[in-house]
Amino acid sequence: MARIAGIDLPLNKRVDVALTYIFGIGMSRSAGILRVSDVPENVRVKDLTEDQVRRIRQVIQDEGRVEGDLRKNIQMDIKRLIEIGSYRGIRHRQGLPCRGQRTSTNARTKKGPRIAVAGKKKVSK
Repeated sequence: MARIAGIDLPLNKRVDVALTYIFGIGMSRSAGILRVSDVPENVRVKDLTEDQVRRIRQVIQDEGRVEGDLRKNIQMDIKRLIEIGSYRGIRHRQGLPCRGQRTSTNARTKKGPRIAVAGKKKVSK
């Protein structure tokens, strides 16, 4: 079993896809990691040798933030925006979209489920 950055990689997937299970690694970064660590992309995780896993782990560690460190940095960035009172920080504090999306309709993911208002009915025309 390959355990990299605290994540158990699925055994039956190709290495390039399995690395994307780690927060902060997408397909392009995964391909770059495999290129630098000299591991073929089409090999399955269960077929990796211990040396290959060690090289991948080392490249990920050298390249930068993934998993917990990255999540922590993102949270600190949001906290900084809130503290300085920027528009984006205010939107984060209010739980609304901060990248210019409309909110009169949609935005249910950020706003949460609809809350029924007493006395308000749909008017049929």
